[in-house]
Amino acid sequence: MNNRQENILKSIVESYIKTVKPVGSKSLCKKLNCSSATIRNEMAKLEEAGLLEKNHISSGRIPSEAGYKYYVEHLMKPKELTGEDVLKLQTIFQNHELQLSDAINKCVEIISEMTNYTSIVLGKKSYDNKLQQVSIIPLKDNKIVALVCTDHGIVENKQFNLPNNTSINEIVKTCEIINKMLIGTPITKVAERLEYEIKPIIAEKIEQYETVYNIFSKTFYDFAHQMHDNVHMSGKNLLLEAPEYNNLEEVKAILSKFDDDDFIKKIEASDTEEGVNVYIGGENDFDPNVTIIKTTFHRNGEDGTIAIIGPKRMEYAKVVGLLSYINEELNKEE
Repeated sequence: MNNRQENILKSIVESYIKTVKPVGSKSLCKKLNCSSATIRNEMAKLEEAGLLEKNHISSGRIPSEAGYKYYVEHLMKPKELTGEDVLKLQTIFQNHELQLSDAINKCVEIISEMTNYTSIVLGKKSYDNKLQQVSIIPLKDNKIVALVCTDHGIVENKQFNLPNNTSINEIVKTCEIINKMLIGTPITKVAERLEYEIKPIIAEKIEQYETVYNIFSKTFYDFAHQMHDNVHMSGKNLLLEAPEYNNLEEVKAILSKFDDDDFIKKIEASDTEEGVNVYIGGENDFDPNVTIIKTTFHRNGEDGTIAIIGPKRMEYAKVVGLLSYINEELNKEE
């Protein structure tokens, strides 16, 4: 593609993103300092190459899926964040009272405000978390709280109502055995070792060992389960405000996918995806009529995917710039 054709494609993509109107040759003459005939000729070549499409109700052209892809890969420059946007995000990143998952969820909400697109975070605790300590906190009315801490500083708690006559001392004694034998065990392996190594020991030493075992088994099971399914969505309806979505059936189809966990999980990045990645239309597994731009994070024993979902007529430069900034902040070494 020559420079003139690239300038025409870039102008058409950026104009269509902004106005949602097909672009005619006359509107480009002054900007590109070319005659209308020259631009029409070049537009025809771009259409032949599959980068532009002719709108049926207008003589103007709109970008094709391939046109958007060429624009993103060769012509677009990520847009720098404004000082105001940086301040909003830094307020969250520098709030050390927030847990990482809460900070990322708030970050996703701000992304939706900035872009008017739907934002999703799919987070999970890293598999390299290891058990650091288990604690039992007695409460009133035969209640206890079991605390599980990992070597990455992740803490989860679960409250139990104890059956009558259950000895707190036996629960504490079991906790001591677990701490002695299982510290340093990967969280994903704790339940298995509890079953095959700890249970036979407490069966000999603890009178109510079944009740006590079930408490710890349930605690570790729930903890391991929570390592995966952290999904937070913001601005679900914002995508549907785009003029592309004026068909009721298409709106229903998109909404049903947002409510379907299997479809949402298709957005999650693979282990090989680093940086910021753009998936336009048929390139994503979620829906052929949207673009998904996503990035990954790995920090403090947690990792996951942040994704922005919008129409194919997305403000690519703005979204890529925003996610590039967030990617850099979240993946900074502590």
